[in-house]
Amino acid sequence: VRVVLTGSKAFVSGQVTVVDGQFQYQGRLGKEYSVEDGQKAARICGLNVIAQLKAALNGDLDRVKRCVRLGVFVNSTDEFTDQPKVANGASDLMVEVFGDAGKHARAAVGVNTLPVGVAVEVEAVFEVA
Repeated sequence: VRVVLTGSKAFVSGQVTVVDGQFQYQGRLGKEYSVEDGQKAARICGLNVIAQLKAALNGDLDRVKRCVRLGVFVNSTDEFTDQPKVANGASDLMVEVFGDAGKHARAAVGVNTLPVGVAVEVEAVFEVA
């Protein structure tokens, strides 16, 4: 499922770089894409996280009390070590949208592949009312 609501938490499943039904940023950081490209990809994932959360909350993002944690997976070469910089694309978006409540704990992990070869995937946990 896309989002699980349990108690005061919303767990959003991993979201990838889909825009209008089309996959964007298919490839690897350190090969096809730069850090800046990765940040743009992570922002798309973050937008998709927020869209899924909004749908689960019946359109009411005012119910979001805090972004608790992001997990950011970066499809990257063995030599690429800037996963945290890529993850900033999603992290900065959460603060942009939710203000101080968007500040969160985070993991930024390099992986050797992601679904359909996308460059980034982001999962999230939110506290909701």
